[in-house]
Amino acid sequence: MKIKAVLPILLAGILACSKEPETRPVVQDIKELVFASGQVEWKDAWNLVAQTDGILEELNLETGDEVQAGQLLGSVANPANTENLRTAGRQVRLAEMNSAPLEQQIRQNITFAEEKYRQDKLQRERYERLYRKQSVSKQEYESMQLAEENSRAQLKALEEQLASVKLQNEQAVTVARNQEANSRILHAYNQLRAPEKGRVIRKQKFRGDFVRRGDVIATLANPLRTEIVLNVDESSIGKVKTGQAVFIRLNTEKEKVYNGTITEIVLAFDEASQSFICKARLDDPQVMPLYGTQLEGNILVGEKKKALLVPRNRVGYGNTVRVKGKDEKVVLQTGIVSTEYVEVLGGITQNDILLPVKP
Repeated sequence: MKIKAVLPILLAGILACSKEPETRPVVQDIKELVFASGQVEWKDAWNLVAQTDGILEELNLETGDEVQAGQLLGSVANPANTENLRTAGRQVRLAEMNSAPLEQQIRQNITFAEEKYRQDKLQRERYERLYRKQSVSKQEYESMQLAEENSRAQLKALEEQLASVKLQNEQAVTVARNQEANSRILHAYNQLRAPEKGRVIRKQKFRGDFVRRGDVIATLANPLRTEIVLNVDESSIGKVKTGQAVFIRLNTEKEKVYNGTITEIVLAFDEASQSFICKARLDDPQVMPLYGTQLEGNILVGEKKKALLVPRNRVGYGNTVRVKGKDEKVVLQTGIVSTEYVEVLGGITQNDILLPVKP
């Protein structure tokens, strides 16, 4: 009697197992999304770099600080630059001091030469009158002429000497002042100033660190201009276009989805990430995620209203499906493919019943 009771139950179980689950195509909206990983970066970012070698003597900034253009953020101790500026200043003063005595001496000589020339000219004019009256000889008159010409030539030579000395002195002072200006510029490199307004988003050096010229001390950016950088697989990059919508989920807020827009496609393969780079902006300017936040994005590359869809798990290799009542697999003409559904453009109808890929 017990055996007879068990047999109907086993038969019912066998029949239930042999019945394959059936699925019909559905008509609804579909969206095709391209997945991309990425992170938050800043569109307007710049580095605060050391412009000279030395020890970071002062560094008055922390991550998150707002800074103004021209604000003093720290200083680098470089004694050589300081001493060069002092030396250059002394060179300017010496050049200015050395130019005065020689010029003064030449001016005094010019004064004496002018007086001598005036006297010799008067004497020549006097002898010229006497010569006309035949009161002096021609030789005496010519001697006075020669004396006047010599005095004039000596005066002219002294004036030319003064002009030459003045030019040399001006050149010496100019060179010294130019060296001082260059030393002042180099000395200014000891100071770290913000070239523009921004927020400190990364601090890489600290007070007491030795830095070399070109070392990045901190990274600053415009906090109002965030940028989403996405890594897109090379098999999908052809579908991505600027202006497309992207749905962004930050790793720090995985329960929220932010809307964004593709703004740029970098036309070069990125070897570091082995992907193509796309950039996007968040549609809400009030959302300001932290720099470097990891994220995932889904780019909307296609959508259709009231499309004929089948579940992806019913589509096999070569876009084939098993249809109830048909011995051979049916090849589908497909359109948009989402994470859950495949759009059917041809091959089956809404009335067909689909069986699992594997019987």
